[in-house]
Amino acid sequence: MTETDIVTEHLDVVIVGAGLSGIGAAYRLQTECPGKSYAILEARDALGGTWDLFRYPGIRSDSDMFTLGYPFKPWRDAKSIADGPSILRYVTETATEFGIDRHIRYGMKVTSADWSSAQARWTLTIARSDGAGATEEITLTCNFLYICAGYYNYDHGYEPEFPGIGDFAGRVVHPQFWPEDLDYTGKRVVVIGSGATAVTLVPAMAQQTEMITMLQRTPTWISAVPARDKRADRIRELLPPKLAHRIIRIKNILFGIGFYQYCRRRPQAARKLLTGLTTRILGDEKLVAEHFTPTYDPWDQRLCAVPNADFFKAMKKGKAEVVTDHIETFVPEGIRLKSGRVLPADVVITATGLQLLAFGGIVPRVDGAPVRLADQYVWQGAMLTGVPNFAVCVGYTNASWTLRSDLSSRLVCRVLRHMDRHDYAAVVPRPRGPLGERPLIDLAAGYVQRSIADFPRQGDRHPWKVRQNYVLDSVTTLRTDLSKTLEPTPRAAVLNPVAVR
Repeated sequence: MTETDIVTEHLDVVIVGAGLSGIGAAYRLQTECPGKSYAILEARDALGGTWDLFRYPGIRSDSDMFTLGYPFKPWRDAKSIADGPSILRYVTETATEFGIDRHIRYGMKVTSADWSSAQARWTLTIARSDGAGATEEITLTCNFLYICAGYYNYDHGYEPEFPGIGDFAGRVVHPQFWPEDLDYTGKRVVVIGSGATAVTLVPAMAQQTEMITMLQRTPTWISAVPARDKRADRIRELLPPKLAHRIIRIKNILFGIGFYQYCRRRPQAARKLLTGLTTRILGDEKLVAEHFTPTYDPWDQRLCAVPNADFFKAMKKGKAEVVTDHIETFVPEGIRLKSGRVLPADVVITATGLQLLAFGGIVPRVDGAPVRLADQYVWQGAMLTGVPNFAVCVGYTNASWTLRSDLSSRLVCRVLRHMDRHDYAAVVPRPRGPLGERPLIDLAAGYVQRSIADFPRQGDRHPWKVRQNYVLDSVTTLRTDLSKTLEPTPRAAVLNPVAVR
């Protein structure tokens, strides 16, 4: 035993990220693999991930909470489309209820991850913060590394260069870093962008602003949905909480998959349906044609949901407007558009989207060589070729993130049990024969296209294809024959010294 082995803590599993996915992964690990030691490493000083970081007005889920919530923890609040603070409370309650919070280590940012084939273990280099600005570097080893940090860059949002922005006399704000001191009461506000963040901000701010304008280059598909699920309310009145939650969850899963398939297979009918619903709310066909009828088909990009049509209602009340145009330049009093119109503004909010970042920025190294992620394929939506004992958590793009993330966590537990049963020190997925190549996230959205080349790829057939279908995945993911695609390393073939826990 070397001096390094004595001072370096060793764990069976390390989970990176204490957000919605990481807490769910910990629950599955401690219930399905109860003998495994584990820790959750969280770079920030609080759990919750997205739901703790993002504090802009009106932040909410864009999926219903019966499917975005955990299958093992019934959602009990009234609203199906929930606000950010409610979701954060739910995640926090889950961590506390199941003792997961005792495994979270805050201020622990993984800066490098090195796999040793000789020892069949990961060595993690971690920048540990004391909460007061000081950091120290520590190391930690583990047998299995599970990245639940999502695929966004939470330190930097996407900020395109706007001509003349330095001349603007007002204040520019990015929603990802919302300032607590921002007072927009009675102000003229322009929100640049038309995605989920923008359509959330507009109705949330409209009651306090003099006028709020959403400035978009091109239209986005936006659909009104009920904030409360009346059928779910009725089911919860009649049945015990766990049974009611299960039935509502199945109902919503089937509806979501059905609507997605309808949009993909009958795009013209889906276009007519969505524009018809929006026209019925706004009562203006020309307005809908100009600002709410995209050139792309529904679900070529993610559909924006607005609960109780709040976005459209703000427009009807005259408190908000939508402008479809391109920015020519910022001017002291606002934004001059290519049409020549000047949008007056005291505050400009750049809801221009997030930047993708593969797996929290962690680039794994195997036996000293950095892994080029873009050369790897994803197996079962979770493990990577070329990287042993390593998994990532990636949710659905057309449904609630948690549906896929929970399946991935259960798959990881199944892999761990498979390794124990056969006395394997390591496993890595290997394809049999050549694979076709597709991007991991197959969406036409700009935020995806800007960075997806840096991510691993998916193949053209199961189990290398990342299907956007929970029903199929729920049937096959946990029944796959692990011996056919996971290449093992027997424990007897590696040097794995005993470590002090």
